[in-house]
Amino acid sequence: MAINHYECMFILDSGRFAANPNKATKQLMKLFERAKAEVVAHRPWQDGKLAYPVEGHRKGLHYLVYFKMDASGVTEFRRLCKLNDLILRHLLLKHPPQLFQLMVDALQGKVHKDEPKQPETSAATEARAEASPKEETQEPVEAQ
Repeated sequence: MAINHYECMFILDSGRFAANPNKATKQLMKLFERAKAEVVAHRPWQDGKLAYPVEGHRKGLHYLVYFKMDASGVTEFRRLCKLNDLILRHLLLKHPPQLFQLMVDALQGKVHKDEPKQPETSAATEARAEASPKEETQEPVEAQ
């Protein structure tokens, strides 16, 4: 029994989710419970127009879930997704544990100390310089 780390992006029926978000989330979490998966992090991602109609729906809600599950449960998980009328589509990805934890932390808004800082652009430097008051330099006064 190998426990693997997974990411699943769902496209949900946005109308049903908007009508009762708590009920829709509970329905989705029940699916993971039935598949014997441990949900680590989840949240709605983006609601909007789809590139093409999916099962007659022109709008959908992207919902992101990170979870751990035994590898043998993938077939059952996919079967449950196809049977669930809230889920229009799903994409399941397997991640290595190190990447999985970084992705979960990012989803939860945690920042790692060892992350490299993004280089500051010249526009950002100029804006910061203009916002801070300039120090006036004083010449030394000679004693008489």
